Amino acid sequence: MLKILEAKKILKHHFGYDEFRPLQEEIIKSVLDKKDCLVLMPTGGGKSILFQIPALILDGITIVVSPLISLMKDQVDSLKANGINAAFLNSSLTDIQTSENARDIENGKIKLLYVSPEKLTSEDFFYFLKKLKISLFAIDEAHCISQWGHDFRPEYTKLSFLKTQFPDIPIIALTATADKITARDILKQLNISNENQFIASFNRPNLSLNVLPGQNRISKIIEFIKNRPKQSGIIYCLSRKSTQDVAEKLKNQGFNAAFYHAGMSSEARANVQDNFINDDIDIICATIAFGMGIDKSNVRWVIHYNMPKNIENYYQEIGRAGRDGLKSETLMFYSFQDVIVYRGFIGDENPNKELELAKLTRMQEYAEAQTCRRKILLSYFGEHLENDCGNCDVCKNPPEQFDGTIIAQKALSALSRLNQNVSTTALIDVLRGSAKQYILEKGYNNIKTYGAGSDISFLDWQQYILQFVNQGLIEIAYDKNNVLQLTEAAKNVLFENKQIKIVKPLEIKRKSEEQKEKVKTVSKTKTISNELFERLRVLRKKFAEQEKVPAYIVFTDATLEDMSSQKPVNLEDMLEITGVGEHKYRKYGKQFINEINEFIKEKSLEGENLKGRTYILSYELFTQGLSVEEIAEKRNLKPTTIFSHIANSYTQGKEIDLSRLISQNELYKIIDAIKTIGKDKGLKVLFEHLNEEIDYGKIRIGLAFFEKNS
Repeated sequence: MLKILEAKKILKHHFGYDEFRPLQEEIIKSVLDKKDCLVLMPTGGGKSILFQIPALILDGITIVVSPLISLMKDQVDSLKANGINAAFLNSSLTDIQTSENARDIENGKIKLLYVSPEKLTSEDFFYFLKKLKISLFAIDEAHCISQWGHDFRPEYTKLSFLKTQFPDIPIIALTATADKITARDILKQLNISNENQFIASFNRPNLSLNVLPGQNRISKIIEFIKNRPKQSGIIYCLSRKSTQDVAEKLKNQGFNAAFYHAGMSSEARANVQDNFINDDIDIICATIAFGMGIDKSNVRWVIHYNMPKNIENYYQEIGRAGRDGLKSETLMFYSFQDVIVYRGFIGDENPNKELELAKLTRMQEYAEAQTCRRKILLSYFGEHLENDCGNCDVCKNPPEQFDGTIIAQKALSALSRLNQNVSTTALIDVLRGSAKQYILEKGYNNIKTYGAGSDISFLDWQQYILQFVNQGLIEIAYDKNNVLQLTEAAKNVLFENKQIKIVKPLEIKRKSEEQKEKVKTVSKTKTISNELFERLRVLRKKFAEQEKVPAYIVFTDATLEDMSSQKPVNLEDMLEITGVGEHKYRKYGKQFINEINEFIKEKSLEGENLKGRTYILSYELFTQGLSVEEIAEKRNLKPTTIFSHIANSYTQGKEIDLSRLISQNELYKIIDAIKTIGKDKGLKVLFEHLNEEIDYGKIRIGLAFFEKNS
């Protein structure tokens, strides 16, 4: 319990967040209890904190296995920006830098060390590790361990030595893209028990999902970008040539774009990547060689010029948008030609040919679907979304549905009676009462549901079963020759008569034809920018250039958005902004407060007294009888911000009944604390002096009372 309290303090102090996200606290507790675990968590879900916070609590150094130099550098820069000692060892360092880092590591000055799997498994480094006091091994991008993973790297398979050579040191493996098969393989290779597997929701509701037919792509992309000025975006292309062609066409239209692919020199690639990370280039046209090492939080959109070859790749690539949690968009262009090209890539000699073809088929089905796309995406990773998402193109223009519960029950019952061990074709043959030889030989004609769906055509059954897969009732076991299996959700349909809605195949065909003929206009998104936001962004870039780090390492877009919305004008208010920890406040806080105050002053001269208006509005609502919580909900602000508004109003002479906010006993305790340690030590010091028994909002009221009456 004490360690979790310490973890929460670190979360606020170093990272500037008040609360853990779902599952984070539970996972961190498991790591602090020195248990091995596998974490499946989407991009932007906060995976890094799961090993970074334990690293600061546990005695010793945490070794982080990371696949790319750029990813290591980004993580280490972010940690240093938050006041945490971290380092990496890789080929980008000079001999002198390597020696300096090694010396700091041996002297216990470094809490997190990032290395590649090749480095970790080398003989020289193994002897170096043996000299260290290691607290934890963290394996990032853990799907690379598995042959079923989409970025399989043989070097990762050697990591099994960690448990044999360091049996008492816990391992945390983390990935954003792993289906059930890949997850099982990771657990097996690292000897992690199933009990310590944590699966967060793969749902990224801030990402809109859209698919358009592949005709006239450039004109559609140009229109899309025109509606989103100054936003960072990535366009993924299938070939190196198309990255160059697309970038050239965009530059001819006046857009700030560049291309990136593996055929470029390493220096040229690094230059393009750095310019994109530092907001000097808005748009990158790239092959999938780009992105895995990018932790840029303010990518607002991702476009796929071509359909990806599988859903894992697609999910990982769209996951590079909206990592800061703000609304972001994804757009995929689909052409059957892409399917043909990918099939050509999968040669007969490929040992995983059948698996890759099956995954390609699922990707194609996603692209052609006329049911909620997010349901399809989540069902692939074993997650069932109860209702349609409302934030994909299908949900915004839905086809007509009908009650398909009886059809679903027939299919699920037949699959159960076939011991969940048949392909889609075999299941349909049984449902339609086929007299094919294999059906008779296996005795499938004797099961109760044989012929129960003879009134439905083979092609229609294909569509229905695909919808049941997408709704999470059936899953495909790729590691068992693609047989169909029932999920837990299927039991609700079979035994509790849960209603299932499906789309008629004729409706799917009609909608598909409409889509081919009609160019859908992607709705213009509400821009996140405003005048103050832009000014704060300019200030952020100035700091970033001085420190030679990406702008989002100073503050993310989400943090600037919070600042521009709440307009903090003092230390206490600034520390309430999401993403502003004490270390970053000391480095940047006063300058950002000055910029906000300057903005408020200018707007006051223009007749828009923003500061007065926001404080007075909270005060007026309070005088109308609303509680702090009700005002916060009404104004979409934090309760602590409302306390600050009321405290400021009180010091400015407004009549306020303090008994509605704080008891006499609490007020006396706060005044005694101020007299003991002084009023300029800050809220946190007062909070701790008061044994964390009185919350920050009430302490602000106490400070206001002391200031006004002293």
